[in-house]
Amino acid sequence: MKWVLGMKIERQHLYDILTMVEEREFVPLYYLLCKFIPEDIATPDELEAIKRGREQIGRGEFVSFEDV
Repeated sequence: MKWVLGMKIERQHLYDILTMVEEREFVPLYYLLCKFIPEDIATPDELEAIKRGREQIGRGEFVSFEDV
């Protein structure tokens, strides 16, 4: 695969390149790619915790700031 300056890079291009990377390079590549993921996007676990918290608040199951 040859990259040409100015070519449109599509998701499939990244998949194709990833298949050429050797497994021993996965860890550094993983950390490099993570730098491009916004930190303000909640993970599925965080979204579930938010949902449970809102349900608890809705049932009146919370401790007020003043009580802390």
